[in-house]
Amino acid sequence: MMMMITQNPSFFNPFRLALSQICTELGCFSTYIAVIIAITFGLVFIIAFALYGYIQRKPRNSKTIMEKFKGQPRLPKFAVPRRYDIRLKPDLDACKFAGSVAIDLDIVDDTKYIVLNAAELSVDTDSVMFTNRDVSEVFEPLQIDLVQDDEILVLEFAETLPIGHGVLSIGFDGTLNDKMKGFYRSTYEHNGEKKNMAVTQFEPVDARRCFPCWDEPACKATFKITLDLPSELVALSNMPVVEEKVDGHLKTVSYQESPIMSTYLVAVVVGLFDYVEDHTSDGVRVRVYCQVGKANQGKFALSVAVRTLELYKGYFAMPYSLPKLDMVAIPDFAFGAMENYGLVTYRETALLYDDQHSAAANKQRVVTVVAHELAHQWFGNLVTMEWWTHLWLNEGFATWVSYLASDSLFPEWKVWTQFLDEPTEGLKLDGLAESHPIEVEVNHAGEITEIFDAISYKKGASVIRMLQSYLGAECFQRSLAAYIKKYAGSNAKTQDLWAALEEGSGEPVNKLMNSWTKQKGYPVVSVKFKDQNLVFEQSQFLSSGSHGYGQWIVPITFCCGSYDVRKNFLLQKKSETLDIKEFLSDKRDAASAWIKINVDQTGFYRVKYDEDLVAKLRYAIENKYLSPTDRFGILDDSFALCMARQQSLSSLLTLMGAYRGEPEYTVLSNLINISYKVATIVADAAPELLDYVKQFFISLFQSSAKMLGWEPKKGEGHLDAMLRGEILNALAVFGHDLTLNEANRRFLAFLGDRNTPLLPPDIRKAAYVAVMQKVSTSNRLGYESLLRVYRETDLSQEKTRILSSLASCPDPNIILEVLNFLLSSEVRTQDVVFGLVVSREGRETAWNWLKVNWEHISEVWGSGYLLTRFVSTIVSPFASFEKAKEIEEFFATRTKPSIARTLKQSIERVHINANWVQSIQNEEHLVQTLKELAQRE
Repeated sequence: MMMMITQNPSFFNPFRLALSQICTELGCFSTYIAVIIAITFGLVFIIAFALYGYIQRKPRNSKTIMEKFKGQPRLPKFAVPRRYDIRLKPDLDACKFAGSVAIDLDIVDDTKYIVLNAAELSVDTDSVMFTNRDVSEVFEPLQIDLVQDDEILVLEFAETLPIGHGVLSIGFDGTLNDKMKGFYRSTYEHNGEKKNMAVTQFEPVDARRCFPCWDEPACKATFKITLDLPSELVALSNMPVVEEKVDGHLKTVSYQESPIMSTYLVAVVVGLFDYVEDHTSDGVRVRVYCQVGKANQGKFALSVAVRTLELYKGYFAMPYSLPKLDMVAIPDFAFGAMENYGLVTYRETALLYDDQHSAAANKQRVVTVVAHELAHQWFGNLVTMEWWTHLWLNEGFATWVSYLASDSLFPEWKVWTQFLDEPTEGLKLDGLAESHPIEVEVNHAGEITEIFDAISYKKGASVIRMLQSYLGAECFQRSLAAYIKKYAGSNAKTQDLWAALEEGSGEPVNKLMNSWTKQKGYPVVSVKFKDQNLVFEQSQFLSSGSHGYGQWIVPITFCCGSYDVRKNFLLQKKSETLDIKEFLSDKRDAASAWIKINVDQTGFYRVKYDEDLVAKLRYAIENKYLSPTDRFGILDDSFALCMARQQSLSSLLTLMGAYRGEPEYTVLSNLINISYKVATIVADAAPELLDYVKQFFISLFQSSAKMLGWEPKKGEGHLDAMLRGEILNALAVFGHDLTLNEANRRFLAFLGDRNTPLLPPDIRKAAYVAVMQKVSTSNRLGYESLLRVYRETDLSQEKTRILSSLASCPDPNIILEVLNFLLSSEVRTQDVVFGLVVSREGRETAWNWLKVNWEHISEVWGSGYLLTRFVSTIVSPFASFEKAKEIEEFFATRTKPSIARTLKQSIERVHINANWVQSIQNEEHLVQTLKELAQRE
């Protein structure tokens, strides 16, 4: 109140003058009259003054003022942050933290309000003030409102703030939560004692849970960070330490001020760690931090990181921009990894590699994840998306370029063939009516998490690869380097990238790519051969079989009978006819030549061939005339068309038969994944045919299994090791007795000696699945033995291998035990999702379990993307319209923004499965086809 009086002396003037005038005119009237008049004026004054104060202190009296800040996707632009000075004091025992922040601001518009983000913080209202540096004036807010639904902090001041430079100071307290977001706690053991570490995970919108800030990617600023903590702990942040002061059991650590960056890239990690260290050729210090005693497991990732930084320096034509790079393995981590500038955090499974107990697949994952996160140091951190609509710019590009790096470091892994797994997943999700465009509108912070999906990552990577293939690798790289140079230290939109590539190539990139990023879905290109012409038609592909209305500019590539005879063109209309007489020589005429569209699967679309073209391609597959990437593409497109009821299951199974003896890892891996889905859908549609299906698939995979054997061969490659595990896993799932018996024999040897060569890491998952196939309520030994292995190992990769095997058991009672075990304290919150993939026999058990435990699950996992995994994994496998209705009814009153899209997608998948079941039930020649294929050697 005193501040208001001091700042508004003119408020009293009318009352003072009026009282003086009346007293003069009254003259010698009695004192009695004078007192009455004085009292009256006093009451009027008090009422007016109170009303004035009420108006000043109650902004909600004008609802339009406060309401305009609510429900908005973006913060108002009154103020622009330039620099943060942050001080944090984590208490790892009490799981709390105290902090203060001084934010340098530019007030750029007339306002009585400062609006910024804050969530789950207790703000010290007495500490909040704004100091205008131009006039050296201090402003204290009249009112402070924390709007929880919108996660904003609204500061209202008595008068309009001066335009210019100032500092906003705020003190606050918070909780080190267990939700794996914001400033949170992770647990680990040291010398047999359970301890906490403090970790940050701010992407997408959780910096606001650590300190009040402008938590939007476009609001870039510099950051000066200081930490107060126990002296024995290691404290890491984005930048190197500039000063460390020890005072008894406490120390204060100050870090260099960061370059300009977004809030979601700020990072702090506090705990006990070992590390290994190396340097790049230009002096960048690189370290891998991990739990004490695990330093050796960080050496492989360290080597990969140093080599990758060197590679990207050349590819982007710009050196890494910070003086150091730290990579830290975190025991509890929701995502796979996070690209914080200069301090990249990882799940242990994505960073650590153990020569004795990690599989080849684990090794490859370390490489691709490290390469992905380090790509972000340029593409995301240095040049940042302007808003979450452009998330795909970060994630799609980093996914694509991680393969570029992996291929350069390990060419023998043939990762560009393995890249096909990315478009496959993207095509699956984008074939749903409930998909979304790559450039998706984001209207609330709660919606952002759901777009960290296969569209942003995998479709994004796929259209980047498609464009690079169209423009040429050299032109693409040159234009990309120019883009990064132009936008370094600032923000960019999708159109900015297209403009750079268009300028560098002279091609109509913007026009071409808008059809792929601004609308959801993709085309299926139907092709038929007629009178030495190829007739192309495009229409939107939907897995439901429904008709879509999209239209694309499609980069078509095709070969006729040989990879030496190829043609490229843009399909810009609904249909187009192409004369191909020039491609058909006397020896390669229309009667014998195979024709492959979308050569090497560089385009993000599906192809549907007429029956004659399919027959020729099947012959080419059997005789290995086609490249592995094209063999992969033909199979994947056929499977998708079958699911959409545009092709019979008999036709798909006949095509799958052509892959007998397939040698290539990526092709065979996809064949296995398709076989799992086909077996499940046949069991739903015609259970009496399931034995024939299993027999066919066992015969399909046996020759590859015999060739690989159970044990590594001298000189065999990385891909052989990965394939062995997948083949044996498939044979176990389909009930191959010899595989089941041998797996159980080797598992018993492993129980007696964890270092036995009889069960190397690459086949452990297959052995665990085989063990669980024989487990039942009356035969629990295998299950209990696996739990013992789980409890005794401290290797995260081994724990996730076991978790992902347990629910493959066909006994629903055991599955219920497994699901309840997932919710126990023995399983880290981040790892529960690995155990949710249940056998077909356990689907109903899993659904009932989800319903019973939904309130608990929603509470524990409800604030992050992991909750969507519960929904999609348990709901999607069903295949009846009745179940879809039941699911809709259950979630009708239980949905929330963070799962809304995933729920719709999952229910749509149930409908797709149900329609597929009906079409299989009506298929005439399926029984005959299956019997013939099952008997074929």
